[in-house]
Amino acid sequence: MTKILFLQVLSVLITACANNNLVTVKNPNIVLIMADDLGYGDLSCYGNTTIHTPHIDRLAANGIKFTDFHSNGSVCSPTRAALLTGKYQQRTGVGAVITAKSHRDVGLNLGEMTMAEEFKKHGYHCAIFGKWHLGYSKEFNPTLQGFDKFTGFVSGNIDYHGHIDQEGFLDWWQDAEIKNEDGYTTDLITAYGVKYLKNHDPRKTGKPFFLYLPHEAPHGPYQRRIDNTLREIGTAGTKSVNSDSIPHIYKEMVEVMDEGVGKIIQTLKEIGQYDNTIVIFISDNGANQYGSNGILRGFKGGPYEGGSRVPAIFSYPGVFEKGVVNNELVLTMDILPTLLDCIGQKPSGKNLDGFSIKDNLLDQAVLPGRYVYYKYKKHSFVRNNDWKLINTEGDNTGNVELYNLRTDIQEKNDVSKYRSDLVDEMLTKLISWEEEVSEGVEIISE
Repeated sequence: MTKILFLQVLSVLITACANNNLVTVKNPNIVLIMADDLGYGDLSCYGNTTIHTPHIDRLAANGIKFTDFHSNGSVCSPTRAALLTGKYQQRTGVGAVITAKSHRDVGLNLGEMTMAEEFKKHGYHCAIFGKWHLGYSKEFNPTLQGFDKFTGFVSGNIDYHGHIDQEGFLDWWQDAEIKNEDGYTTDLITAYGVKYLKNHDPRKTGKPFFLYLPHEAPHGPYQRRIDNTLREIGTAGTKSVNSDSIPHIYKEMVEVMDEGVGKIIQTLKEIGQYDNTIVIFISDNGANQYGSNGILRGFKGGPYEGGSRVPAIFSYPGVFEKGVVNNELVLTMDILPTLLDCIGQKPSGKNLDGFSIKDNLLDQAVLPGRYVYYKYKKHSFVRNNDWKLINTEGDNTGNVELYNLRTDIQEKNDVSKYRSDLVDEMLTKLISWEEEVSEGVEIISE
């Protein structure tokens, strides 16, 4: 697919023929779906033979499936901060999880320019249904950071039925007010997404939409549709679940989310917007021990590939070529500049670290080489092409590991003692990056 054809598609006005009151739009809609703790090997299109995800698989078959896409963080809040700002999360102050126990008065700085704020500037209606996790108090509410509508929760996770966070607080919001309702969290997120799409057909509203659906699944607590609540209001903690049953529950949780993805796609088709919508499906970090990161080493929270290499699928029918397997290195923070580029705009935020991959999406143009970085607690790493250096102690004492991911994707063979030249070069860059992105910023830490 050529750039010329892409620009032609963007310039076409969608004109309704059945209703004289319908108006025209030109910019593509955006639907961004984020799973929570979904591992690289948790989808059947990424090799899982136990969990069945036909709707996400179909999205991949009709779009672009990434094999080297990385969440900016290996835990929830940092990745979400990077997604919405296009920056390394450390620049925003959200370097760690904003916890229900210790961080109820902090959040994403309101001075940051979010993805929703960017799209609103260009005439989009913006909505989020699902998990926020960038601030608990009203002052950090999504409706104050660019979103016109919000229904969901602000903590790291809630009881799927009672909607209670880890500390015993009711956590289900309608815009900036807590207002609970009955329903299984995954189904509610999907239902709100479907309703929103039906009510915001751009041919009627005159506005394209940006719909952000950050799911809770398959993050714990591990609950099926038929299960009882595991938490109580006013009581911290979660009732235990038989660990032997978690793999079966986990499977159902992923499959229910997949079912919801199918409903979103079907609704886009019903309202005639499927061909005019960019749909992105990603995960916020790798799986924990109950999920699958495929052949990758490590889990959520760690510096190895299993912590941050995640499923990612981009679809734009008729514009992005379908059935493409993309092996380029891409990060969560690249999504904001990419989507803005797709509507012919540039980010207005300052000090962005992500860059647009639009040309790669259009015609598989090779991305320029770059160093990419990661830090969480004491662990950090720097990546340059196939080489990855991990600093295991968070200092400059030489506690490092070096891997060539092209020949050693499982990170089994540390070659740091054979390539002291690369170790010195990459460690110097890593330390310099850590100092630069955190300069003058108060980092949220656990």
